[in-house]
Amino acid sequence: MTTQKPLLLALATGQASLLDEPVRMLIGGELADAASGATFPTYNPATGAVIANVAAGAAADVDRAVQAARAAFGHPTWAKLTPASRGELLWRLADLIQRDADVLARLETTNNGRPYRNTRNGDLPGIIKHFRYHAGWATKLHGTTVPVSTPNHFVYTVREPMGVCGCIIPWNYPLNMVSWKIAPALAAGNTVILKPAEETPLTALWIAELALEAGFPPGVVNVVTGMGETAGAALVAHPNVDKLAFTGSTAVGRKIVEAAAGNLKRISLELGGKSPNVIFADADVTAAARQAVWAILSNAGQNCCAGSRLFVQRHVADQVLDTVVSTMERLRVGNGLDPETQVGPLVSQEQLSRVSGFVAAGRDAGAELLLGGVRPAGVADGGFFLAPTVFGKVQDEMEIVREEIFGPVVCALEFDDWDELIARANDTPYGLASAIWTRDINKAHRFAQAIQAGTVWINTYNMFDPAAPFGGYKQSGYGREMGEAVYELYTQTKTVWVGLNGVR
Repeated sequence: MTTQKPLLLALATGQASLLDEPVRMLIGGELADAASGATFPTYNPATGAVIANVAAGAAADVDRAVQAARAAFGHPTWAKLTPASRGELLWRLADLIQRDADVLARLETTNNGRPYRNTRNGDLPGIIKHFRYHAGWATKLHGTTVPVSTPNHFVYTVREPMGVCGCIIPWNYPLNMVSWKIAPALAAGNTVILKPAEETPLTALWIAELALEAGFPPGVVNVVTGMGETAGAALVAHPNVDKLAFTGSTAVGRKIVEAAAGNLKRISLELGGKSPNVIFADADVTAAARQAVWAILSNAGQNCCAGSRLFVQRHVADQVLDTVVSTMERLRVGNGLDPETQVGPLVSQEQLSRVSGFVAAGRDAGAELLLGGVRPAGVADGGFFLAPTVFGKVQDEMEIVREEIFGPVVCALEFDDWDELIARANDTPYGLASAIWTRDINKAHRFAQAIQAGTVWINTYNMFDPAAPFGGYKQSGYGREMGEAVYELYTQTKTVWVGLNGVR
């Protein structure tokens, strides 16, 4: 096949600031323009400038990708491949990602804004581990024998792939989300159609080309770029997609559940959050406050499990807020390619406007703006920047406390006693993540039992591992990413009965 990696390489290395030819999709092992010929622009969030025009896939392109994925799923080059061989392919893909890690990190930062040092030193090693972890699972997806009560019968189960999997990923962690979705899907023997967010399509296309280089047959990994309302909606509704995995907002998740009902496709959803991050007076208060900064500012707050509701025991509240504000004031906000940058831009003008609207709503509601809420000094003109923002004197019923802001905005809430805290922390439609900071081990485990969230961090935050399941309670979604639990999403169980009395 032809390749567009040299095109993307020029962008990642700064040899080109705007590509002079469109970026194409990858369907059935071949690069493809949209059937309509349409394209859409993608931007560098640090400058606000268009960096590429990308094929705007729609229903016809999704249908072509589904046909390619269906054909690959049934073709002997994939269907008859041993689990061990699938694992070897995944391991080889991990090696190629490791080889290209510098370029991938730069391309991610150019298209997403996340600081290069975070992507290169944090995300990429985790992504490589993720593929290698699931490479090992390819040979571990076994069935069981079942001791049934009926005499003279032998019963066993086998786990089989779902088939064609549609994977729709968000713009906040594009590389991570690619690995979270396709690694287990491929380990289980499925084929994949990946629909990256229109804001950040570039690194997904690089990974798809690496999959071909690793030896995955054409059609096993396909990427359709385009708008959510067109390409995404067509993938959700397509009758020949067997399973759909979506990460994104709760509002879109609801629409996906409705649209996917046509063929009752299996769905997993990892949705929004409004995570409580709780600091008790008996914690190492200064250390906890400093960690609370990164609980909210990781990826400029564009993090579904961001610690955006900071609950602080009342008599240490001033100390915590002083530390949070003074720490944030010293942070370097700027272009993610600058090695000194600690907080990058928001992903788009639309997102900047949305977050700025929440800041204005908080001030109008009477919350005290302790820091930020404005464009930071010294950043590039046109970039989508907002300074780290802290609100105090916040009430639970305020919009900035109820709604997911998805930006560098933390709301500090004071509490007095245990029962009050738990009731308020759980008073949200979301349930993705949570954290507690305390030296009291009993309190820590009581919190873990009482809180309604899929992840509980104790004296830590934003920790992930390929072996540890991740997902939400309540309207933060259902199904789990990572760990053994993810294979409930990508396999189905077949039960086989064998009569031992012979044919009669």
